[in-house]
Order: sequence, then structure tokens, then C-alpha cells
Amino acid sequence: MTPQAVAAQARRDATRKAILATAVRLFAEQGVLAVSNRQIGSAAGRGNTSVVGYYFDSKADLVRELVRGFNARVEQNREQRFLRMGRSPDVRDWIGCLVHPYAELLNADGPNTWFARFMAQVVADPGLRRIAVEEAGSDSVARISAGLRECLPGLTEHAVRDRSRISTHVIVQMCAERERALAEGTPVTPPTWEEAATSLVDVLVGMWTAEVTPAEDGDDS
Repeated sequence: MTPQAVAAQARRDATRKAILATAVRLFAEQGVLAVSNRQIGSAAGRGNTSVVGYYFDSKADLVRELVRGFNARVEQNREQRFLRMGRSPDVRDWIGCLVHPYAELLNADGPNTWFARFMAQVVADPGLRRIAVEEAGSDSVARISAGLRECLPGLTEHAVRDRSRISTHVIVQMCAERERALAEGTPVTPPTWEEAATSLVDVLVGMWTAEVTPAEDGDDS
């Protein structure tokens, strides 16, 4: 590439990065549906407020790029955590692989972060939740799910699906609540993301290891 082409590519990359950083902040603070592409372009400091449309065909594409980018970083953290696990991981080990890599990135990106609140917006919207579900289907999540099934052979497939769904909801919402409090300057307990993640692991281990209540006769639910 010529020096001019390299410089042009660098400008495009910088613009794309600015759009993503601005979008996740505005989405977290105002809501995904409330923020327009024009607002993002203006807040990103670009002279052309229509610039978002040059990089992303739709708001859904922009949301997907944000989710995919963060999930890729979570995947890297999980792979490192897998390497540190012993030969016979238990339920707590697998749940730790689910929770800690997510919280570690929020801590690393701090003190001001927006992704947890953004994700809470995404999963609460029926039209956007599909994106989160599709992008969550990673190798690491499949490995964690398989590990939990192996540790808890008495759980029915229905129970596994329910507890997986609840786990995702708890992680996203509790991290979003903590992130919001930090942004507002409200004291949080526990004081660190590491301790908060450990508390979440405690809660989720209790849920996953709880007995399944047998359905009553005639109960088709």
C-alpha cells in the first residue's frame, strides 16, 4: 500500500473505533432505540453526522459489532482461565469461567464503563435479544455448558436450559446495576469487581446445585 492508502485506512479505522466507543456510551446512557445514527456521528466528533451509515448498514449491525467485539475479548479471558483449571473441575470452576472473564473486562476498561448497561438494554429488547443470543453461541460457552452437565448429571435438559438462561440474566443485570452505580458515584458493595464476581459465582453455584422440584401429576408445564 502507498503511504496515502495507509493513512486513509488509518483514518477509517479511527473513525470506526470512535463510532463504536460513542455508540456503546450513548446506548448505555439513553437506550439503544432512543439514540439515532446522527446523534452518534455528532457525539463522535465527526463533521459528517451521516458517517455511521457508511460503516454500518443498520443499527442492528452496529449492535452486533459491539456485542461481537466484547464477546471476543471475553473469549480470550476464558481460554486463559480454562488453562488454569485442574484436571477435575467442579461446578464452581465452570461457573467461575462464566462470570469472572466478563467482570474482569469491565474492571480492566474502568473506571468508567458502559458495556454492561448496554447489554442490559439489548437483552431487554425483543428485536435485539436475538443478536445477543446468536453471538453468545461460542466455543467457550458450549464447553462450560458441557462441563456443568458432566458435574450435574441429575439435571434434566429442561433444567439446564432454564438455569443457563437465568445465569445469563443474573450476570448481565447485576453487572449493569453495579456499573450504573459506579457511573453515578454511588458506593457499591462489594468494593471490587473481583469480589462482586465471586459473590455472583456463589449465588449461581447455589442455583445450579439446587434440587429440581418434581412436577406434580397432571402438570404439563
